[in-house]
Order: sequence, then C-alpha cells, then structure tokens
Amino acid sequence: MAQPNSILAQDQAALVDIRPLLQRLWPDPEKELVTSHEIAEAIGHIFTNSLSPVQTGSLLTALHFTGWDRRADVLAKSSAAMRQASAKIDIEGLKAVVAKRGRKEGGYEGGLCDIVGTGGDSHNTFNISTTSSILASTLLLLSKHGNRASTSKSGSADLLLSMTPRAPPLSRITPQTITAVYDHTNYAFLFAPVFHPGMRYVAPIRKELGWRTIFNLLGPLANPVDVAIEARMLGVARDDLGPVFAEALRIAGAKKGLVVCGTEQLDEISCAGPTLCWQLVKGVNGTEVEHFTLTPEDFGLRRHPLSTVSPGKEPVQNAAILRRILQNEMPDDDPILEFVLLNTAALFVVSGICDADTSSMGEGDDGQVIQERGPGGGRWKEGVRRARWAIKSGEAWKMWESFVEVTNSFPG
Repeated sequence: MAQPNSILAQDQAALVDIRPLLQRLWPDPEKELVTSHEIAEAIGHIFTNSLSPVQTGSLLTALHFTGWDRRADVLAKSSAAMRQASAKIDIEGLKAVVAKRGRKEGGYEGGLCDIVGTGGDSHNTFNISTTSSILASTLLLLSKHGNRASTSKSGSADLLLSMTPRAPPLSRITPQTITAVYDHTNYAFLFAPVFHPGMRYVAPIRKELGWRTIFNLLGPLANPVDVAIEARMLGVARDDLGPVFAEALRIAGAKKGLVVCGTEQLDEISCAGPTLCWQLVKGVNGTEVEHFTLTPEDFGLRRHPLSTVSPGKEPVQNAAILRRILQNEMPDDDPILEFVLLNTAALFVVSGICDADTSSMGEGDDGQVIQERGPGGGRWKEGVRRARWAIKSGEAWKMWESFVEVTNSFPG
C-alpha cells in the first residue's frame, strides 16, 4: 500500500493520482515536508499525459501561490525531469562530434554553450540572446534552445523563421539530425516543440490558467543537450530570481554559468545601466556563486536608453535588423548593435575563451588581446573585441549561412 505522503500511481494505462501531494502542498508545503523530488516526479507525469487536466492545473496553481515554483531545488529537479522526458538524442554521438569540432582556447574546452532568457520582462527589446548566440558561434559551439513567442511579439524561433532570403527549417533539426548539424557548422537551434513533445499536454492548461507557471522558468534550464553543455548565460526578468537560478544551476552540476538581470528587471545584460550578475566559480569546496554588478562602461561601451533598443517589432522586422547586424551594415555605435555586443561578450567571458593571452581568430584579428579585468575578474572588453571581430570579419554571416544550408539539406 502506498504511503500517505507518496504520489499514488496506478497501472501504466491509467492516470496517476497526486491528490495526497496536492493536499500537502497547500497551504504550507514546508510544514508538510514536501520534497523537491516529489514535485519533480509529479511534473514528470505531465509529459506522459498521465495527470488529469484538473490535477495538472491544481499542481501548477499550488506551486505558483506557495512560491515553490521559484525554489532552486524545485527548479533543478523539475528541469531534470523535463529533460528526462525529452526526445532522446544520441549523446555519445553528439559528444564525439563536439570533441572533433570544438576549438579549445584559453579556459574554453570546446564544449557546447547556450545563451537564453526567461522572457517576461515586458520591455519588448530586440532578440538579443538569439543574435548573440549566432555571433558567439564563430568561436564557440552553440546549442541555442528556444521557441516561438509567448510573452513578446518576436520569439527566437519566430525571428529565425523570418530570415531572408532563405530561412532554416527549424523543425528538421531533430534528435536524429542534430549530430549532422554540428558536422557542418558551430551553430544549432533546438526548437522546443521538437525536443519536448510532452509539453503539448500542458499547453492548453497554461493558457487557461492565465498566469505564469513553473514552465515559464523551466525552459531556460531544460536544454535537451544539457549533459554536453560546458558554459551558459541565463537572463532572468526579476532580480530575486538571480540567486535562485544560479543555485539551481549549481545543484544541477553546472561548472560555468552566468545569471544576469538588468536593474530595470531585464533578462539581458542591460545597455542602459547596471546589471546584477551571479556567476558560478570554482571554490575550495566545489562550485560556488559569486555576485557582482556590470555596467556598459565595464565593456568599454556607452549607455543607451532601453527605448532605443525596444522596437517591439514583428519577427520580419527584427529579422531585417538581424541580417543587417550579421552583414556588418550597422554603425559601430548603433544602440542595438552595442546591446548585442555586451551580451555576446559576456558569453565569451563565461566560456573562458577570453582568458587566452594570445589571439588568432582569423583574418582581421590583430592579435591584440585586451587583458584588463573588470568585475568578477572577467575580461569584458576582450569579449567585445572578439564580438566585433565576429561581425567585421564576415564570420558571423558565414556561420549563419552554413547553418541555413545544412538545415535545408535535410528532407522535409
């Protein structure tokens, strides 16, 4: 007989009954000794359509109003459950191609990197993390996990699918083709509906609830190639979530990570003012979290009001801006360009590549490494130098074209 505090499971063909857990979740889950493992187990049932819509909605509601969907241990365990339920990838095959293509430099070991934001900051800025991911792929292997818009006009997938003259068919990047993508390019986009098919069971429930649920926070932690990710940068839309996400990454075993939140409650490094940062660093007792603040001046750049980088445009219009950036058609001091440079530079720093004391990126690289260190010990200005090189050398556009070419080569 199941214990009163366990999740009651029937046979595999039947729904799972989580009423005992739901009764303990409200109003005081801590008093009832609810564990993050129990919550993650319940979340995992959603992806196999094993919970009724009523119990799914009740679970999401209880987590939201108790604040337990914003606990580091709950996010870490629940995102692990989400990844476990994702479409299966040949991880060993992926690691083999990463080892073959990854270019080690400085403290960067040649592994996969990701840059992502939680969304929901209501600032409607340009698609910064997506653009930065393309620029960064000139020197790093990028695994950009994203979806269509849920809280803005232009999500990462919407942007890429609007690119001209030819867009990448994102749905053709699958667990079966992902290794082939990296055989030809440093860049891959993992379209969430393809890699997380179980999310379709909760989509209508989230829509009916009408408020943000734990799934608005799990996405940035649920990259399906997580075990192969070396470094990541993650933006949060509320500063109280910064230490939570940093701790969730630490619990999950991440070694290189930077969680950022602009003081305007912006899920990017802000071009307008200070940005709060929580970085995973190696400590005497394992991975620790170090807190510091960055400003545009730390990158050697000027400040720009958010109004100058918040066009709130449709995907087609943002795609035109992205194309201009990649083709080096923007003035060097354009606010949107410098906003992109800030965030690309930070990902370069987190990866460890900026710790190299020599530089041979390719044509157009003068090799003059900027060794100045700023907050957190990072070479932020060196990151900007590398980000500008990615554009001016034409390598960012070449990497984009190779990504489009290989994805279009897959059968539809």
